[in-house]
Amino acid sequence: MAGFEGFEKRIELQFSGDDPTSVGGDGLGLRGLRFELIEEVLHAVQCTVVSAMGNEYFDSYVLSESSLFVYPTKIIIKTCGTTQLLKSIRPLIVFARDLGLSLCGCRYTRGSFIFPEAQPYPYTSFEDEVIYIQETLPSNLIYKKATVMPSKLPSISWHVFTASDPSRPENQPQPSYYTVEVCMTQLDTVLARKFFRHPTSDKTGDMSGKDMTVITGINEINPKAFISDFGFDPCGYSMNGMDGDRYSTIHVTPEDGYSYASFECTGSVHEDGKDIGRVLKKVAKIFRPETLSVSVTGGSQGMSARVARALKTVGLKCRSYADDEFPFVGQIGFQVFTNRLK
Repeated sequence: MAGFEGFEKRIELQFSGDDPTSVGGDGLGLRGLRFELIEEVLHAVQCTVVSAMGNEYFDSYVLSESSLFVYPTKIIIKTCGTTQLLKSIRPLIVFARDLGLSLCGCRYTRGSFIFPEAQPYPYTSFEDEVIYIQETLPSNLIYKKATVMPSKLPSISWHVFTASDPSRPENQPQPSYYTVEVCMTQLDTVLARKFFRHPTSDKTGDMSGKDMTVITGINEINPKAFISDFGFDPCGYSMNGMDGDRYSTIHVTPEDGYSYASFECTGSVHEDGKDIGRVLKKVAKIFRPETLSVSVTGGSQGMSARVARALKTVGLKCRSYADDEFPFVGQIGFQVFTNRLK
C-alpha cells in the first residue's frame, strides 16, 4: 500500500478588471468571495479549511491538505495527497467573473510524485494535466508553455505550465519579485519525530501546531511573520506565515519511508533577495533532508548562486541546475541538492 503523497500540486491564478482595486466598491476583489464559495471550491478539490487569518494585503488559509492564499486579484492553492487541485480553476473563473474580474494569467507547478501510481486522472501524467488545464482556461490566455525541467537525479524533476493574456500589462514579468518553492525528502528521522503528536495528548490541532512551530525553530525562520499553524493527528504539520504582503508556508509528512517537507515563500529581490540563502539554510537545518530541490521563479541571476553557497555550509551539494523562460512569470531556475556525503 502506498504511503501519503507529500509532494504538492500548486496553481496560481492572476485576474484583472477595469479597476480591480474598486471591485465590489470595497477594494477587496477576490477577497470579497463569500466563505461558502471558497468552501465550494475546496470541496471540489477534496480538502477543507482548518485555520485562517488575514491582514490588509491578503487572506491565508491552512488546509487539511496544504494552503490557500487569496489576494485582491490573485489566488494561490497548494494541495498534497491525491487531491483534485485542477478542479478549482473552473469555479474560480466563474466566481471571479461575478466580481468583475477575468483570468489573465496561470502558473501550475509540481515536483515528481513519490507515489505516481496512486494519483487519479489527470495527474497520471504531466501531459494529461496540461491538456486538462488548457481545456479549462479561457481563450484569451494564448501565450502558453509547458516544460519538465530535469535534474541529474532521474527521480527528481520540476513540472511547469504557464499561460497568459499578452494584452494585459500586469502579465509582464516583474523581475523585482520572486517565489521560492523547496521540496525535501528523506528527512532526518530524529527531527521528523518532532512532527508527531504524543499518543495520549488531548491538545487540539491548533495547540499542537504551535508547539511544533516553537520546538522545531520554524518560528525563527522569519521572526517578523505572523504564523497560523496546525498539528495533525497522529502526525503531520502545516503553517502559513504572513509578513506584510508576503507569505511563507511549510508542510510536513514525517513518516519513515516517505518523509517529506516543503517550504515556500515570496519576497522582493531588492529588499530581501540577498537573504534567501540565510532563510533556506535555516529551513535545511530544521529538516536535514537527504535530498532538497529549489525552484526560484522571477528571481535575480545571483539568487541561485547564493542558495548553493548557503546550502553547502549545511552539508548539501548542488548536483544539477536548469533554467528556462516562461510567459507570465519570466525566468525559473531549478536546483537539486543532496547530502554531500552520499
